[in-house]
Amino acid sequence: MERAEHVLEVSHLSIRFGRVSVLSDVSFRVPTGTALAVIGPNGAGKTVLFKALIGAIRYECDIRWEPGTRIGYVPQKLDLERDVPITGMDFLRARAALARESDAGVSRALALVGVSTDVAERPIGILSGGQFQRLLVAFALIGNPTVLLLDEPTAGVDEPGQEQLNELVRRLQQDHGLTVVFSLVRRQV
Repeated sequence: MERAEHVLEVSHLSIRFGRVSVLSDVSFRVPTGTALAVIGPNGAGKTVLFKALIGAIRYECDIRWEPGTRIGYVPQKLDLERDVPITGMDFLRARAALARESDAGVSRALALVGVSTDVAERPIGILSGGQFQRLLVAFALIGNPTVLLLDEPTAGVDEPGQEQLNELVRRLQQDHGLTVVFSLVRRQV
C-alpha cells in the first residue's frame, strides 16, 4: 500500500470557547514521515490545537488524517497525581490493555525510550522529570503509532533531560518512519 503524501491536512480550523476565539482560520499540512514544530508563547493555543487534532474538543473545520493513521499522544500535563500509588509498569500495562497489546509491547516501548524495567517498576511519584517524560513517550508508543503528537514534551525537564528527549524523538522518527508533531514554548527574550 502506497503512503499518502500528507498524513494530516487541516483546513480553516477555528476553535471557540463561548465568545472567546482561541484559534481562527488555521490551515496546514504535515507531509508523511516529517516533523512539524508548533512554536508559540504560553496561552497561544498550542495545547488546544493538539486536543482538536485528537478529537478531544469541539472545533470547526476539516481535519483529515491519512486512513490507517495511529496516533500516539504525549500531553503537556497529565491529569494524574504523581503521588498516586501506581508504578510506571502499571501505567503502561493499563495502556496496553486498552490497545490490546501484550506485555511484549510494553517491553518494546520501554526499550525504545531507554527506560529499564527496574525504573518502570518504581512508583511514578519518585521518577525524575526526564524519566517520567520518557515513560509518557513509552505510553504513546504502545499500539505502534504512525504519528507522535508531543505537546511541550520537555516542559519541566532539566537541560540534559531535554537534550536526551529531543534525541530520542529524532531517533524514533528516523528509525521507525514516524511523523512527529510537537509544540514548544517560544521564550521571551
